[in-house]
Amino acid sequence: MKILSRKLLHQLSFKQAIRRCTYSTGKVSDFGQPTSASHPQLMKEGEITPGIATKEYISRRKRLLELLPENSLAIIAAAPVKMMTDVVPYTFRQDADYLYLTGCQQPGGVAVLGHECGLCMFMPEPKPHDVVWQGLIAGVDAALEMFKAEEAYPVSKLDKILPNMIKRSSKLFHNKLTATPTYTDLETFQNAAHVGKVSDLSIFTHELRWVKSPSELKLMKESAAIACQALLQTMLHSKTYPHEGMLSSKVEYECRMRGAQRMAFNPVVGGGPNASVIHYSRNDQKIKDGDLVLMDVGCELHGYCSDLTRTWSPCGSFSSIQEELYDLILQTNKECIRLCRPGASIRQIHNYSVELLCKGLKEIGILKRDAFRLYHQLNPTSIGHYLGMDVHDCSMISYDRPLKPGVVITIEPGIYVPSSFDGPERYQGTGIRIEDEVLITETGCEVLTGSMPKEIKHIESLLNNYSYTKGMEAATV
Repeated sequence: MKILSRKLLHQLSFKQAIRRCTYSTGKVSDFGQPTSASHPQLMKEGEITPGIATKEYISRRKRLLELLPENSLAIIAAAPVKMMTDVVPYTFRQDADYLYLTGCQQPGGVAVLGHECGLCMFMPEPKPHDVVWQGLIAGVDAALEMFKAEEAYPVSKLDKILPNMIKRSSKLFHNKLTATPTYTDLETFQNAAHVGKVSDLSIFTHELRWVKSPSELKLMKESAAIACQALLQTMLHSKTYPHEGMLSSKVEYECRMRGAQRMAFNPVVGGGPNASVIHYSRNDQKIKDGDLVLMDVGCELHGYCSDLTRTWSPCGSFSSIQEELYDLILQTNKECIRLCRPGASIRQIHNYSVELLCKGLKEIGILKRDAFRLYHQLNPTSIGHYLGMDVHDCSMISYDRPLKPGVVITIEPGIYVPSSFDGPERYQGTGIRIEDEVLITETGCEVLTGSMPKEIKHIESLLNNYSYTKGMEAATV
């Protein structure tokens, strides 16, 4: 009854706050992030974040409580604000676990989840100066009304309330990646850690996030579609503008114009020998005529990432040597996708890819003696990884784990021959990767990036018949 009365009072003050406060959207306040009232073009009524309903967030917390040991407590802090200079922050990105459980996209909060208290949120309190410079943010009222917390307090009261919650708990779990002195400096927390009562919460949250819900899959498909469309436009752009930096800018522009909030990672745009650097990110070189360019890109749509790679020749024609290597990677990509089904594992698919590539590279003549050891110099990466709210998602889930319907992975065979490699000169300085997103289904799999061409004949046809020219672009400006 006490909690219910407190909630009713907070709901009343929340509604009063909406009438009292406005911020850039007329009469409706967004409290620091979109709502269905402030952003009807993005969200439906009943959603906390675009595409994810309130009831799904409540279900996630319920499932986490079912996984947590009895009389234990979970503490999850929001991601910290990171500074570029003393007064300029980097663009904020919320921690995946905090977002997954609360729906709150803002910094400064600490969420506590327990069998006794339910969801208790400690929320930041903006000073008048902060509101003038940065706008309104979600506080205690919003925690109860928007995020449906059972209890909510100003973060300034955390040191008075959380210690008692910790004392009543037999085990603590917290997100180590976002751990903040706000709670780790508490004497009760340090005492619990000293006697081994504190563990990483990720073993549970990654388990929940591993299999995606229908709502999550809808967002992931949309994110993949945006990335495919953006990369296709960038490919058509590459013949006229063969510069790594321009292609990086082009793909980001196309992603954002289609609704993505940000890139999932800094685009990899490696021309010529730069493509042999697996996570090359300088993107500052002109691509020489006849060289390949490798582009590994992904965007983030309402908290869900995409990730795909294509390699092509901006001039519109693969050489016979390039085609020979590319075909080996393409066939490996297709064969590995065929293995994607419930019960298989990333490790099994990876081992199969190593067999295929070792065999192919020996036939081509790149590998001779001690093929297995030398292969790992040319490709030290896994065939793929889990994908979701983070690019390399659910790192606590083993690659030996049998895949289930609703899991999304990448399949990304590649070959990276450095210019210094002791092998045939014609292959030196070559990098090729073909990466697709794959959703595991009940009967097999669905390739979410299947709309992006990867056959040589399709790529060459597109580049030679549909590429942008400087004259065409000038005419549209």
